[in-house]
Amino acid sequence: MKLRVGTFNVENLLTRHRFEPGGRTDTAAAMSLFHFPRADERDAVERSLAVALEDDKRQMTALAIAEAQADLWMLQEVDSLASLQAFFANYVHRIADHRYGHFALIDGNDRRNIDIGFAARRDLVTPQAIKFASHKELSFAEANVYEGTLARFGIRPHDRVFARDCLAVELGLGDRRLTLFGCHFKSMNNGRDDGREMTLPIRRAEALAVKHLIKGWFGPGWREANWLVLGDLNGYRIGLGPKAEPVDEGDSGIEPLLDDFAVDPMESLPRHERWTHFRRYWSEEHEQLMESHMPLDHILLSPALAAANPRPQMQMIRRGLPYRVPLDPREPDRSMARLATSADRYPRVGWDRPKASDHCPLTIDLTIPQS
Repeated sequence: MKLRVGTFNVENLLTRHRFEPGGRTDTAAAMSLFHFPRADERDAVERSLAVALEDDKRQMTALAIAEAQADLWMLQEVDSLASLQAFFANYVHRIADHRYGHFALIDGNDRRNIDIGFAARRDLVTPQAIKFASHKELSFAEANVYEGTLARFGIRPHDRVFARDCLAVELGLGDRRLTLFGCHFKSMNNGRDDGREMTLPIRRAEALAVKHLIKGWFGPGWREANWLVLGDLNGYRIGLGPKAEPVDEGDSGIEPLLDDFAVDPMESLPRHERWTHFRRYWSEEHEQLMESHMPLDHILLSPALAAANPRPQMQMIRRGLPYRVPLDPREPDRSMARLATSADRYPRVGWDRPKASDHCPLTIDLTIPQS
C-alpha cells in the first residue's frame, strides 16, 4: 500500500483578528500610512484589511496543499477545528484534486491557541478506523524527562512537557496500521541571538517525551511497527549558508529522536534540498546580516518503515514562499531585482507578503508494509 503523507506549518490559521494584544499583525505596515482620529474607525478599517490580506494568504496556502497532493496531513498553527474545516471547505476543496475529511484538532498548551490539526482523504479510511489521542496533559515527571537545566525556565517536574501537544493518530488500513505522532516543538526564538541554545533543553525534553510515548504505545515491538513523527520540530543541526555552504549549528534538541530510534529520510537528499524555512536576520554577535536555509520541519520514520522505504520520494512545495526567500541556496545572485523577477511563485505572492506560509509543506511517498 502506498501513501503520501505531509506536514505543513500553515502560519497562524486563525479565526481571531489579533492573537496577542498589541501584537504584530500583517496589517501594521499598511495601517502605519494612515491617521485615524477615532479608535473605533481605525479598528473597523484594520479588520477589513485583515480579512482581505487573509483571503490572499489562504488562497496561496490552499494552492500549496493542492500541489502537494498528500493523502494525510498533519498541520501546525491552526486556531480551531472550525477554522480547519472552513479552510478546507472554502479554499482547499475549490482547487484540490483530493477531498479531505476526518478532521481532528484538540486544544493544546500554546498560550496563543495555535494547535495541531489532522486531515485525511475522505475515501482513504472510515471514521471507525481512526483513533485519536492527545498528550497535552503529559508532565515532565510522567515522561521521566525532567532535568535540572529546566529549572532556570521556572519549569517544575509536574508541569506539562509539550509546548503544544503530541497528537497521535492511528489508522486502520485493511491489514496494515499506521500511527502518526504530530508535534510542534518549542520555538527557538527568545528575542536574542542565543535563543536556539537557551531553548534547547525544552525541545530535548519534548523529543524524549515523544520517544517515551512511542515505546509505551507499541511496547517491545516498537521497531517493527509502522509509525511516523512529523511536524515543525523547530530543530536542526546543519543549516545552509550562502551558496548552500553547510553550517553546523550544534545540538538542536531533537537528537533523542534520531539516536538509535527513528530515521530521517531527508538525509538521502542532496544538501541544497534539505530545508523548509528561511531566515535572514541581523546578528549582533557577528555585526552583519546573516541568512540560513533550515530544515525545521521533519518526517521521521520508524525502523520498519525506513527498511521498507530505503530512499523515499520527498517533496518540498516552495512556490508559496515570499520572493525574499531564495529558492535555490546555491544561487550566487541574491539581488532584490533578481529575486523579484523570477517566475517561480504562485500568482500574487509578494516580497514578504502575501505568502502561503513562512514554512513550506513537506511530503513523503511511503509503502506501508503489513503490520
